[in-house]
Amino acid sequence: MVRKYFGTDGIRGAVGTFPITPDFVLKLGWAAGCVFAREGRSKIVIGKDTRISGYMFESALEAGLSAAGVDVLLTGPMPTPAIAYLAKTFRADAGIVISASHNAYQDNGIKFFSSKGTKLPDSVELAIEAQMDLAMTTVSSDMLGKAKRIDDAAGRYIEYCKGTINGALSLKGMKIVLDCANGATYHVAPSVFSELGAQVIEIASSPDGLNINKECGATDVARLRKAVVSESADIGVALDGDGDRLILVDHTGAVVDGDEILFIIAMMMHRNGELAGGVVGTLMSNFGLQKAFSDLDIPFLRANVGDRYVLELLSQKGWLLGGEGSGHIVCRHLSTTGDGIVAALQVLKAMNEMGKTLSDLKSQMTKLPQVMINVPLPKGINPLEMPAIRHEVEKAEQILNNAGRVLLRPSGTEPLLRVMVEGVDFDQVTRIATELAESVETYTRRLEI
Repeated sequence: MVRKYFGTDGIRGAVGTFPITPDFVLKLGWAAGCVFAREGRSKIVIGKDTRISGYMFESALEAGLSAAGVDVLLTGPMPTPAIAYLAKTFRADAGIVISASHNAYQDNGIKFFSSKGTKLPDSVELAIEAQMDLAMTTVSSDMLGKAKRIDDAAGRYIEYCKGTINGALSLKGMKIVLDCANGATYHVAPSVFSELGAQVIEIASSPDGLNINKECGATDVARLRKAVVSESADIGVALDGDGDRLILVDHTGAVVDGDEILFIIAMMMHRNGELAGGVVGTLMSNFGLQKAFSDLDIPFLRANVGDRYVLELLSQKGWLLGGEGSGHIVCRHLSTTGDGIVAALQVLKAMNEMGKTLSDLKSQMTKLPQVMINVPLPKGINPLEMPAIRHEVEKAEQILNNAGRVLLRPSGTEPLLRVMVEGVDFDQVTRIATELAESVETYTRRLEI
């Protein structure tokens, strides 16, 4: 069944298929409340990032849930993984995050977590969708839900993050430049690292509702790179607007992306006998990551792009670690979802245990050149079903001779085909990707005519 509202990353306005309005959010809160209230009196935790529309949507959600007879616990601005944690901690029936993650302030969205801090079961999502088709009603006055604020939400989450390294890590003597993306981590991340002993230099930690992810954070590390070098810092940590992913910068100013972060954590866990299986990446994970894991005899599997799919495959295999090149890192033995702060602490732990700089650890994995070209697709045409295109892909794979990878993947949100090629030689990879993209354009144009 095609989902009307629930995508792979929650309900997302402007990025998804429809704009999110206060009326929609009010109705969604009511529909979700009706579903959860079927089992008796219910309570739901609501958090948000720092974008200005969060105030409006928070009030709309609160009103809808109250109308359905559900009690609400409000945290104010909090990272997405914090709401997953707090939903479990307060024995709530669900957690709801109002955020559009790494997008600009104009966008907003809504993500649900179950009482266990995981994605909602399909049956619950479908029940909420069915409820959305009904006319909204309100319970009697004596049954209306009540709302209250969790005053110590930030402190609870800070202690949780610190607890993920079990007191085994001191950051004394370390200088960290921390980019909070003017987002939800601005009032928690600095405390986590400074309370562990680090000297923390904050940037992009003064949100005003409009500057979230603006020229900062995990999607734009130019400012962080300069700050790390000018401050002679040991490491730079860039979180995104809702704190569920990160990108690092080493002491030289070089970027360390999600694939490299995943490798460093996996290498440490493997060394300590803690990996308990293999690692999950995605279809877009660099081929160099796969080769590095092969050299260490660490099993590696690829999931579809999206942290939801990484989590699903980890659960199926019973494995503990997975992630994406974008910086979504899931340490399943520590958190139920991607958590940028927790992942950063694991990398710092690896640096501490191995006595190496981030640059040294990064150098133990060699990324292969990767070229991706987006090809516009006419409506209703799927090049992956065309024998001629499959033949072109086979030819490209023969040229790479098992020393690279070819991937053609339709975009999930745009009418585009992503043509990606990886290999040892950048010029060869560029040529193959260009020729494949041109072939796709040629064959699809013929079909369109």
